[in-house]
Amino acid sequence: MNSHGMGQSFMALVDDDSHSARLMIRMLLAHGAPSVSWLNGEALASEELGKVLADSHAALPGLVIVDLKSSSTATADFIRKLRAMRDGPALLIAAMAPSLEREVRDVLLQAGADAVFERQADIEFYRREAAAIVSFWVRNQRLEAVGT
Repeated sequence: MNSHGMGQSFMALVDDDSHSARLMIRMLLAHGAPSVSWLNGEALASEELGKVLADSHAALPGLVIVDLKSSSTATADFIRKLRAMRDGPALLIAAMAPSLEREVRDVLLQAGADAVFERQADIEFYRREAAAIVSFWVRNQRLEAVGT
């Protein structure tokens, strides 16, 4: 993960698919997201986010987007692990899901996701979902994150 100074806003994208990650980063930035750090897979993400959470002086990501496809439960499992880390409950977490069916969504919310967004195959729907993620991040910004 890239290093970030105190107070600089950034998102962390946990994704185990490089093509998907590149497309998501481009879409997020096009819709006004701050910088986005890609964490390639669960192992790297656990290590890097663990370091950030353990450092009381490190800036936390404004949003962690989890999109793991290595197994059907990988995203939920990782979110549970992230929430169990020191200061993990302080993170804002969005999960990407193959559908927004109630059962799928409920599993991710119960794991600790703050929001669930749908993985989209159609580029226009994908664009709208990326815009919705940025909008979710904006609505959940901490007031103290804004400096003078």
